[in-house]
Amino acid sequence: MAIVRYEPWSLLNQLQKELERSRDDKSGEGTVATAEWAPTVDIKEEADKFVILADIPGVKPEDIEISMEAGVLTIKGEKESEAKTEKEGYKRVERTYGSFYRRFSLPDTADGDAINAKSKNGVLEIVIPKREAVKPKRINVAAEE
Repeated sequence: MAIVRYEPWSLLNQLQKELERSRDDKSGEGTVATAEWAPTVDIKEEADKFVILADIPGVKPEDIEISMEAGVLTIKGEKESEAKTEKEGYKRVERTYGSFYRRFSLPDTADGDAINAKSKNGVLEIVIPKREAVKPKRINVAAEE
């Protein structure tokens, strides 16, 4: 049985690093984004790729921004609202409008350089190919004579 060292402060240290990274963002935008809604997604892993399907009806492809940095895939964009009607003080709006933002951590096997995306009938499909897994290299130890 292996002995595992318990680090009670590791989660707090990780949170502190994330907060520092968001403060030190060089782009001026910050890494924290707000959104009025979040598209629902399906994530599927196949033998040679990962597939993300996001429901974004009414969003034009040119209004969608997809980026990948440090193993994190980010999808953001905006859906413009249509005119809303009011009748006798009663208003009902069930469809969502405004900006959206989703982030996904990808495994090391994801090939960020070969990602492609397409939008059809309100569904965004993002395909992330897998790289060939890096196999550990065994190093032989020679005996001294």
